[in-house]
Amino acid sequence: MSWWLLRTLAAALAALAGALLGQWLLGGTGPLPHTGPALGAGLAVTVLVAVDSLKGRRLMRWLRGSQEAPAPRGRGYWGEMGYRIERVLRLRERELERERGRLEQFLSGIEASPNGVLMLDANDQIDWCNSVAADHFGLDPVRDRRQRVTNLIRSPAFVSHLQAGRFEQPVVLASPLGRATLSVLVRPYGEGAKLVLSQDITEHERADGMRRDFVANVSHEIRTPLTVLSGFVESMASLPLSEAERQRVLQLMRQQTERMQTLVGDLLTLAQLEGSPRPAPDRWTAMDMLLQRLHADAVSLSAGRHVIRFEVEPGYEVAGNPSELASAITNLVTNAVRYTPEEGRIELAWRVRPDQSGELEVRDTGIGIAREHIPRLTERFYRVDGSRSRETGGTGLGLSIVKHVVQRHGGELVVESELGRGSCFRLLLPAPRVRRVRQSADQRASFASEF
Repeated sequence: MSWWLLRTLAAALAALAGALLGQWLLGGTGPLPHTGPALGAGLAVTVLVAVDSLKGRRLMRWLRGSQEAPAPRGRGYWGEMGYRIERVLRLRERELERERGRLEQFLSGIEASPNGVLMLDANDQIDWCNSVAADHFGLDPVRDRRQRVTNLIRSPAFVSHLQAGRFEQPVVLASPLGRATLSVLVRPYGEGAKLVLSQDITEHERADGMRRDFVANVSHEIRTPLTVLSGFVESMASLPLSEAERQRVLQLMRQQTERMQTLVGDLLTLAQLEGSPRPAPDRWTAMDMLLQRLHADAVSLSAGRHVIRFEVEPGYEVAGNPSELASAITNLVTNAVRYTPEEGRIELAWRVRPDQSGELEVRDTGIGIAREHIPRLTERFYRVDGSRSRETGGTGLGLSIVKHVVQRHGGELVVESELGRGSCFRLLLPAPRVRRVRQSADQRASFASEF
């Protein structure tokens, strides 16, 4: 039975009961014989309406409030209505709570993204941004909400890209603070809203630049000896050369071939260092034996033109790759021999520092290096004096190899130099990679020697 039929029946029953009560109380007296029943019926309906209005008022007061307390309970129409309204509201609240939880989870996921996310409404006002986007664009996630984005991000490239409305390709721009290079991608969604995605590509751009420079440098370094070889081959094929001239040309060709072989060898060494795992921490190499072998190579390379001093603290081993360590030390000794004039002094020393870390030092009295060049010495193909380096057979990769080797062993390369007074290169190896071994009294004698 519908609610209005019930309400009509209730009103009819109340009117009938009031009419019967009025007939009983007043009877048929008075000028109008039906006055008593009419008054009784009207009074009964008035009471029913008053009670009904009171129940409706209680429900309206609850609806105007916070609805935290239960809805007014009772029998009849208003009780049923209050129950049903409260049930709908509670269901809606639970649904909103679930949606709010999903939204918070979604925003937390975006917050954890390594990329910046900026949400704009149809008027390009900021609805929300994560902390990465705030850092990229110099924004405050709370203070700048509802602000027009072009008032805060004033990069001409970004503003014109946003206004053009062609978002197929990202736009590259510098961050407002100039600390990074950003790739910004805009994607429309919803009714005029936009999603701005930002990515820090500083390292990517730097790596691309290094790769371009590397390819250009390798091409240049290889092209030079190839050009020389091509010229010599053409000369030998087209010109009548005497035996002396022929031998001289062959000698020059041999030098250029060795130069290319050295360059390719250094490139392969660098590739191997960058692509292989770090040296094992349990493979130990005796430093005194390794350095004695390298000392012999240095004496041979110097051919008596320098005073070479060799000093090693015996009885210590280093955890690492012996061939890599030998390659790094050989590069340092070779540079010392190349750039130290005749009668100059070269010192090779190994010692253990008070904190039990190891220090290998190569010191010379050569031409030295200006201070402004020292931070860039380990860059690939970087030369302080390119013409002199090529004359001495250098490839510009030696110190880069040294840096990679010492870093792979957890150490550090320290360079000290002064123009005209020589240079000092130190390889510092961490204490966990250095240990002392037992030796006899004879083995503990000094290994220092001078030539």
